[in-house]
Amino acid sequence: MKTRLLLTLAGLAITFALPTFAQQTNTPDPKLHEEFIASDKKFDDGFINGDAAALAAFYAKDAVIIPHDGPPIYGQEAIQKHFVDMFKKIHFIKHMSKPEEYSPHVIGTTGNEVWTTGEFDQTFQVENGSPLRITGRYLSILVREGDAWKSKVDTYNFTGPAVPAETK
Repeated sequence: MKTRLLLTLAGLAITFALPTFAQQTNTPDPKLHEEFIASDKKFDDGFINGDAAALAAFYAKDAVIIPHDGPPIYGQEAIQKHFVDMFKKIHFIKHMSKPEEYSPHVIGTTGNEVWTTGEFDQTFQVENGSPLRITGRYLSILVREGDAWKSKVDTYNFTGPAVPAETK
């Protein structure tokens, strides 16, 4: 009798677990993936144009950036100041962000939170220096605020040191 009860409980557990596994997929909603590609293009334009306000608008009021080289930057205002300070020293010639094929990934069941990963490629010039290039990867957690996706957490790393950029 105990064996029958254990088998029944195991069967119920499997029955409840299977729908959960069936919902998990590596294939993102194609419409949502395209939305993130378009958003990344606007984000990239903010770097090229040196527009700190446009970049800060991509972040939630309580967002945090966890940079590769320093302490976290908390809040949309501090993030905008971070970009203002950066653009005083660095001019971006190229900034390309590209979400991975399987991004974004929906968190939870409401569809209002996602995490996304991708890669970036930047060419920039530091005060009177030669153009440099870096590539790397990013991870972001975003929430939907109205019609827009706002980053709550952003972190990134480089795949190596900056190298001289090819100039044409």
